[in-house]
Amino acid sequence: MNSLSNLPAVLVLEDGRIFRGRSYGKVGTTLGEAVFTTGMTGYQETLSDPSYAHQIITQTFPHVGNTGVNDEDAESTRMWAAGYVVREASRRPSNWRSQRSLEDDLIANDIVGIRGVDTRALTRHLRDAGAMKAGIFSGDDASATDAQLIAAVNAQPSMEGRNISAEVSVDQAYIVEPAEHGYDGAVKYTVAAIDLGMKSMTPHRLAERGLRVHVLPYNATLEDILATGADGVFFSNGPGDPATATTQVELVRSVLDANIPYFGICFGNQILGRALGLDTYKLRFGHRGINQPVLDKATGKVEITSQNHGFAVDAPLEGSFTAPESRFGQVEVSHFSLNDQVVEGLNCLDIPAFSVQYHPEAASGPHDAAYLFDRFVSAMDSAAEKDAK
Repeated sequence: MNSLSNLPAVLVLEDGRIFRGRSYGKVGTTLGEAVFTTGMTGYQETLSDPSYAHQIITQTFPHVGNTGVNDEDAESTRMWAAGYVVREASRRPSNWRSQRSLEDDLIANDIVGIRGVDTRALTRHLRDAGAMKAGIFSGDDASATDAQLIAAVNAQPSMEGRNISAEVSVDQAYIVEPAEHGYDGAVKYTVAAIDLGMKSMTPHRLAERGLRVHVLPYNATLEDILATGADGVFFSNGPGDPATATTQVELVRSVLDANIPYFGICFGNQILGRALGLDTYKLRFGHRGINQPVLDKATGKVEITSQNHGFAVDAPLEGSFTAPESRFGQVEVSHFSLNDQVVEGLNCLDIPAFSVQYHPEAASGPHDAAYLFDRFVSAMDSAAEKDAK
C-alpha cells in the first residue's frame, strides 16, 4: 500500500479562512484562485485542462485518485492547475488502465496539494463568498504565522483583468488529420482552430468528422487563418478574463466580416460576445463540473454539460436583438443555464457564427452536446453551397 505524506499543510483564503490538513503532491507553496469542481470522475482531465491555469482546484467528490493516472487521458502535455484540494486521497489506485498514482503525477508536475480538508465546508464557503485568492503551504512553509500566510495570499494578482492565453497556447502551429482519428473518407473541410488553452480532445472531435484542423497559436492573424485555406474558424476554451482579449476579439470581428463560419466554445463564446459588442462579467463562483444542466431554447431539450468557466456573456435571454456592433445583425441567446440562468450560447441570425459556454468535446463528461460539431460542419456546408451559386 502506498504511503501518503504526513507533512502538515494549510489552505489559506484571502478573507482569512484557514483549512488545515496534510501535504498531497509537491511540498512547498502555491498561489492561485480557489475554485471548486463538482465532477465525480475525470480528475486527470480536470488537472490537465489549461482553463484551470492559476487556479487551486477543490474536488467536491470526497475520494480522489482511486483509478490512478494513465498516459492516454490527459487533455494537454502537463497539469495546469495551480494547486489541488481533496478530502480523502486514495492510498493505492485500482484500475486496469492505471500506470501510476495521482500523487506521483502531482509531484512530477510540481503541483502543491492538500488532503484531509473538509471540502464540503470549503465549497459552501466559496459558494457564499465567491471564488477568491488562495494559497496552499506545506512542509516547512506551513509553519509561518497565519498573518504572514494571509498577507502572501493577498499579495497575488486577481484573476479579473488577467490575460493568460499566451501562457497556455501552443507555441507552433500543427495539423490534425481526419485519418488520424478514424475518418476514412476524403477531407470535407479545413478548419483553423485558435488555441487559447485548447484541450486535446477538441481537434480530435473535429477531425473524426472529416475536418482537417490547423491548430494555430493565440496570436494568429487573419492572414494566418486565410493561409490555411480555412473553410471555418474555431476558437477554443481557455483561462483568463475575456475583457483583456482585445487582439482575439478584433480577430473574430475580421472573421465575421469575411463571412467565414465561426464556432467558439467557452472562452471562444465570451470572445464572440465581445466581438458582437456585448459585455462580459465575472461570475461569483463559476460553473465547473461535468453535470451542468443547460436548456437548448430551439428544441426545449436539456443537455447535461461539461463546464469550466468563471466569466460569462451579458445578454438578454428572451427574443433576438441587434448586436451592439450593428453590422453583425441579429443575435439570440441559444442556450442558458438551468441553475442560474447564465448565458450558455449565442447564435447569430444574419452571419454564420455561433458559440456555447460549455465543452461539447466532453473530456471528461457526457456527450449530450456533441451535435454542435455537426452543426459546425452544416454551417460550412451552407457556406459552400452559397459559394457554388
